[in-house]
Parts: sequence; structure tokens; C-alpha cells
Amino acid sequence: MKDPSWVLLRTDRSFRRYWLGQGAASAGAQVTGIAVPLVTAIALDAGPAAVSLVAAAGTLPYLLLSLVAGHLLQGRDQRRSMVAADLAQCVLLAQIPVAWAGGWLSVPLLAAVTFLSGCCALIFGLSAFAFVPALVADRDLAPANRAVQATRTVTEISGPGLAGLLVSAVGAPGALIATMLGHLASAAGVASSRPRSRTVGAGSTAVVPDPGPEPGRSSKPAPSKEKRPTILTGLRILFADRHLRALTVHAATYNAAEQILMLNLILWAVQQQGVGVGAYGLALAGAGVGGLLGTLVALRLADKAGLGPAFAVSLVLSCAVPLLLPVWPVTGWTLAAVIAAVMLLRGIGEGNANIYSLTMRQQLIPRDELTRSAGAYTQVMYGSIPLGALLAGVVGESLGVRAGVLIGAVGLVLSAVPMLTPAFLRLRTIPVPAAA
Repeated sequence: MKDPSWVLLRTDRSFRRYWLGQGAASAGAQVTGIAVPLVTAIALDAGPAAVSLVAAAGTLPYLLLSLVAGHLLQGRDQRRSMVAADLAQCVLLAQIPVAWAGGWLSVPLLAAVTFLSGCCALIFGLSAFAFVPALVADRDLAPANRAVQATRTVTEISGPGLAGLLVSAVGAPGALIATMLGHLASAAGVASSRPRSRTVGAGSTAVVPDPGPEPGRSSKPAPSKEKRPTILTGLRILFADRHLRALTVHAATYNAAEQILMLNLILWAVQQQGVGVGAYGLALAGAGVGGLLGTLVALRLADKAGLGPAFAVSLVLSCAVPLLLPVWPVTGWTLAAVIAAVMLLRGIGEGNANIYSLTMRQQLIPRDELTRSAGAYTQVMYGSIPLGALLAGVVGESLGVRAGVLIGAVGLVLSAVPMLTPAFLRLRTIPVPAAA
């Protein structure tokens, strides 16, 4: 049986161009993740507080602006927004090596650049959520998401090592040129891709999402119920549908619990259980390998078991397996091996679940509300991360870091509860939207 993602890449030139651009941008993002902290710490000789400030500035737009950005981007030309966001990031990142060469690079400038770059990344991500369903037919949506996610996972695994070599060769500021090239490639890929179109009216052609013929699905996009959408329309859509509501609550709870788990795990493993920093880093790499494996087997598992059971398997791996971490009575390299095994299995579950969740949201949300709903989902999902980080510190200080690992693992289990309903487990394929 031919792999559907490979068939799509081989036969759909428009999607192939988009996919190549996203692969280049993802590789460049790995360089940014390594280079910017090094620029802050080495080129500016800054301390941990400054490094944290610059890093936080890049994620702040997701927390503050997702809901507003999704509302404002709805109905606009997604392709134009994505190209503009890529080109703007090139211009912004160029300020760092130029300022470094000119001798006027500073922490406030770095924080401003990373914040504005984060705004551009937010715009690109929300627009891409609505752009991909317009680029491929519904039947190809899951293979398309898998192809993009698999490439992103490969760059996440290999990118840090290659980024380290690049930084060693040309310095941290110069390495950002690779990120700029990645965004240029992404802009070219998006600009050269063409959404599916069909004839509308006499002699006119309009670019519209084409769901394609699919048994049991309406041929018309589900219309939004509100005549005048507001900034809260995306939230109403997410919480009105039982499947979208379950996905949203699960994602928010999972992210908060993950912060509690991971922030306490590093302290417990490295400070108390004798796991070396290098061994801990290698152990965490198991999550990337597992994510790639999970992405590759996601469609086959769903085809054989059905969407609901496949999602349940994914949740067991990503949410239940981490319970093994705090109860294993080992130290040193043995504990590092346990962490690696847990992260591998957890990564497989996350790789599966990401494909299922992304495709379900793209097909269940009304087509004329994709961007606005994506902003609402991002707001809820990212909003739980700082809450989880604060709880991680409170739990670790008051109950101990090992208890923090356990509480975080229990939180992951609880995050799966909204998904494990009889209606969800009985799903064979993505259900038809109720509004359709």
C-alpha cells in the first residue's frame, strides 16, 4: 500500500512547494532556538535573567495576542498574510547581526526583535491552519498534516546539532542568516503554492476550500451561526461542539501538567538522582525520536483501529506512561535510560495525537471561522503554560521535586479524561460537523 503522504507530495506540486518551504523554515527555527540565547549570554555577556527575558519575549505574543490575531486575520488572504509574516521575520532577524557588527546590540533590542518575530510567527501559524485545508482536499488533509509534522519533527531532532556546528563556525549572530534563508524559502513556497479552486458564476473563478467528495460528509462548509462574529466567536465554536471542547480542554490541561512534570523532573533527576546533564539531554531526545515514529504510524493506526481507539492509544502513551518516572527506584544512567524510554513512548503518543487533533479541528470548525477559532485555541492552549510553570514552582518548593514529578504525571492522566468518553471512543472517522 502506497504511503498517502508520499503520494500527495509526489502528485501535488502546489503542496510540495509549500512543504519544502516549511521544512526550510523549521530548520531555520532550530538555529534561532540555539543562536538567540547564545547571542544574549555570550555576545552580550548577560546573565540568566536576561536570557530568560529574551526567551519569554518570543512566546509572549501567543499568550497575549492569539485571540485578537485570530479575529483580525479571519477572512483575509491567508497566503498574503503568511508571505508577509515570513518576509517581516527576515527583516527583523537581520537586525541582530547588523547591530552586533555595528556594536549597538543590547538586551532590550534582542527582546524587541524576538517579541516582534513571535508576533509574525503567530500570524503565520494561524493563517497556515486555515491555508492547508484550502490547499488540499479533505481526503488529503491528514496526509498533508502528517507530511508537514514529520518534517518538523526531523528538524527538531537533527536541528540542534546542526545549529551548534553552524554557531561554532560563524558565530551566533552570523548563524541567524540561516534562519533568514529558511523564512525566505518558506515565503517562496507559500507564494508559489496555489489553493484548490473551482468555477463560481459565469466565467469567474474564485479560490475557495474544496472539501472534495467524501462519503458521509456535507459538500458545503459548515456556516457559522453568528451573523456578526466577535472576538469571542472562536471560543464559542470550540466549546459548543463536544469533540472540539474535549480537544481544547485536554490540550490546556496537558500543557499545564507538562510544565509541572518537566520543570520538576530536571531538578529531581539532575540534582537528587545523579543523572548527568549530558545524559539527561540524551534522554530527552527520545521524545523527538518517538514523535517522528508516532507521526509516521498515525494514519495507519487510525485506519486499522478507527479514530477513537487510535486516539485512546495515543493518550495512554502520552498521558499514562509518564507515571513510571517518579516510582522507578533507580539513579544515574539507569534512571536516564528510564527517562529515555518514557520519553520515547510519550513522543509516539504525542506524534499520533497531534495529527488527529489538528485534522479534526480543521474539519470540524466551520471553514469561514478557521483562523478565528485557531486563535482561540492557541490562546487557551498557551494560556495554561505560565499557570503550569507557576504551579510547578509552588509544588516543588512545598512538597519536593519528586512529588512535583508525580503530580505533573497525574495531571497528564487527568487531561485525557475529557477525551475518553464513549462518544469519542466510538469514532471511526472524523464526524460530520453538527452545523452542516
